[in-house]
Amino acid sequence: MKRKRIRILSIVLLLALLALSGRLMQLQLFQTESYSSHKINLLEESVAQRTQALVIDEGRGEFLDRNGTPLTFTEKNVLVLFPFLKQMEWPVEKVAAVLHVPPETIQTKVEQAKGPIVFGGKEPFSLSEEQVKEINSFKIQGVFALTKKFKSNVVPASQLIGVTGENTEEFHKRYPDRVKGANQQIGVSGLQENFDEWLVAEEEAKLIYHVDARGGPLFGVDVKYLAPANPFYPLNVKTTIDEKMQLALEEVADTYHIEKGGLLLLDIEKSEILASVSKPAMKNRDPFSGGATNYMLKALIPGSVFKTVVAAAALDEGIVDERRLFPCDEGINGRPAEKPHGNINIKTSIAVSCNRTFADLAKELTEKDDHILDEYAGKIGLIGDIAWKGDVFHYGSFPQLQVSEGRIFSSDGDRGEPKLVSQTGIGQQEVRVTPLGIANMMATIARGGEKFQVSAVSEVQYQNGTAMFSFPKQKIEGETITPFTAMKLQQYLRGVVNSPVGTAPYLQTAAYTIAGKTGTAQTGKYRGEEVKANELYNKWFAGYFPFENPKYALVAVNMDVTIGEGGIYPIFKDSVDAIYRLDHQ
Repeated sequence: MKRKRIRILSIVLLLALLALSGRLMQLQLFQTESYSSHKINLLEESVAQRTQALVIDEGRGEFLDRNGTPLTFTEKNVLVLFPFLKQMEWPVEKVAAVLHVPPETIQTKVEQAKGPIVFGGKEPFSLSEEQVKEINSFKIQGVFALTKKFKSNVVPASQLIGVTGENTEEFHKRYPDRVKGANQQIGVSGLQENFDEWLVAEEEAKLIYHVDARGGPLFGVDVKYLAPANPFYPLNVKTTIDEKMQLALEEVADTYHIEKGGLLLLDIEKSEILASVSKPAMKNRDPFSGGATNYMLKALIPGSVFKTVVAAAALDEGIVDERRLFPCDEGINGRPAEKPHGNINIKTSIAVSCNRTFADLAKELTEKDDHILDEYAGKIGLIGDIAWKGDVFHYGSFPQLQVSEGRIFSSDGDRGEPKLVSQTGIGQQEVRVTPLGIANMMATIARGGEKFQVSAVSEVQYQNGTAMFSFPKQKIEGETITPFTAMKLQQYLRGVVNSPVGTAPYLQTAAYTIAGKTGTAQTGKYRGEEVKANELYNKWFAGYFPFENPKYALVAVNMDVTIGEGGIYPIFKDSVDAIYRLDHQ
């Protein structure tokens, strides 16, 4: 009986020993870099337990503006102090003299430190190049003057650039062949997400030293500098944003208290985004609490701006010329119009934004072909593949931007309903287009009918500034409007501003001459009680300038405002004036 018990106990102990050995092999041999479902890197974690480090550069690629100015980070010369200084004698007076601060100030910071610190804390003490050289000439262990990269507190064009976040599971899903257990930032919106594979970090640059269980130096006071071995990485993304223009338009949006909406500025010649402002602004600490949406890429109700498409189709198809008159004393339903204009032609109809003209033309066009408005919205660069898309290395049809598709009709059944077609002709009903598309439409007209995909990124660059890949200017495939139609639209859009009866005479005093179109779109929403005074609108102005030699296309939209607030013309004019000042500095 005893032998049997001993045998059983021996087997149990042997099995337990085998299980423990297997577990040890799992930890030390087989899953050292990818332990458990959380993909924990045991090697990294074991070193981290006995290491204190100060990250100099997280290692993720950054975003630059069109001139190479950093958008997502700043670099500062700072003083770094390690906590083991409190256990040794060191010439604090010499360092203090260079900084022009009392020695006690530095000593107090060191005494309070539990790990490596940047002197000055949240607002680091910035050093000159001469101070950096002088401090480093002292060769004091644990005292370093160096250049450190800091994330920008406020990122220009923040919704366009996007945000990053930590998600280990998603990281390994995207990059199964990367370092196992890597706890890195990945892009979760905007350009950060689209260009994530180029930007993702390989390794941090940091200062480290090893400590014992009580925090004392384990191998003396030697501090090591670790950095990626490849000097060309990480890559940076050079955007088309002009930082000065971006900040100027952000200031305009803030001045006029745009709560929802924004501004989008295009370079007409290069078909590039120069500035993109979306409100509400993104909150750094909680970006997805309401400010993450980029309304410049979102399909919205355009209102009368859409009449430009109807006019283009009618001119191109030959169903209207300037001899034909429309009964603009009447609304689209035949009743007296709120603002009667008499019998007027197509040119004056655009200037005064007569609803009856474009409701009638939309019905005539759809009777001819019920998809013709969709077709011309594509021909004029309003919908379709308007953002840059193409082959980049192993990516087929790589998109720079995620843009809402937009639509003219929500269903084919609506195309045969005259009342719905009338509403569609004035940019209401189910018409949904993006501010990016509207800006591209204005750029297409300004170019005489040529349409191009819009870029937000010009290059992916190595760390030394040379281009790894450049994004060429690309035409949008398919037919476009005729040069004659484009020329007529140019004249008509100029009339919106300079005609005696135009809807935007306010813009005649702008620093640049402007051509464009107004839009006041009913949203079907109310602020409080559902009465006319509380009805909410999207107010638009879209145009290009200077009229004689077009350089810029600009869209301004102020969303969900009542008819008596949120005037769009001062917003547009001040934006144009700000661009003029920057051009003539």
